[in-house]
Amino acid sequence: MVAGYGVHGRGREAIFIFHAMIANNILPDEGIITSVLSACSHAGLVYEGRQIFHSMTTEYNVKPTPAHYTCFVDLLGRAGHLDEAYDLIKSMEVIPTRDIWAALLFACRLHQNANLAKILEQKVVEMNSEGAGTYVCLSNIYAAEKWWDDVERVRALLRRKGLKKPAGCSFVEVDKVVHRFLVGDRSHHQTEAIYAKLKDLNHQLKEVGYKPDTSSVFYDVDEEVKEKMLWDHSERLAIAFALINTGPGTIIRITKNLRICVDCHTVTKLISKLMCREIIMRDIHRFHLFKDGFCSCGDYW
Repeated sequence: MVAGYGVHGRGREAIFIFHAMIANNILPDEGIITSVLSACSHAGLVYEGRQIFHSMTTEYNVKPTPAHYTCFVDLLGRAGHLDEAYDLIKSMEVIPTRDIWAALLFACRLHQNANLAKILEQKVVEMNSEGAGTYVCLSNIYAAEKWWDDVERVRALLRRKGLKKPAGCSFVEVDKVVHRFLVGDRSHHQTEAIYAKLKDLNHQLKEVGYKPDTSSVFYDVDEEVKEKMLWDHSERLAIAFALINTGPGTIIRITKNLRICVDCHTVTKLISKLMCREIIMRDIHRFHLFKDGFCSCGDYW
């Protein structure tokens, strides 16, 4: 239950269950503490997470594992406490794992701290040589600062290692058939209707004050092109398809293989209100329930 509440962003309920266990003389083990720290991270409960992490040895006789450090670094990083997270890593008695470094690097991207990312680059690349995620994250951080020489250097390293960035991909089920959409996908038999729907949605959203946030487009192109690239994102294609092919009030359920970007998150909130639809989306980090212009994550993911 602690893990379940956590993945849905209901951190306070997770903490309530955690303390109820203790009140009933059920001491938490490594797994439970990992789950409650993760719940704190997804809900932005820094004070509560800090208390649990720093008392886990004295109160519950559980020595912090790399998984606990990863959750706590993620918690601090998401909340903007990057210096504290970095100091914690440097003070560890064991060698930090690649997941711990990756959590801090993700926080650098989230809070646009390119200077710290630059400091971390050698370490995180050294420990994440097998996957593209680290290189893509670094490239995106540098691109946000318009450090194009660094962007090209990291992308060249990615190419030399034969690694590729995973394409954004979203799945939506309609009438018991699962439909897959890639970023910029034009292979679907309803492509024309889908893009016409997106164009109409863009117009309607701008009428109610929507302004595109192009900070998630990491290419050296003009703003008009960046905006078009945002509307090619796979989750928007899936939403448009579902709106076309389901009746009013039908809940839309989408699964995405990457983290939903800031602008897609905003657009999905607005669509949920404009079209009077609930949209449930599972991205790589968590579940999002969009309803009446709000998201269950509280804009914290």
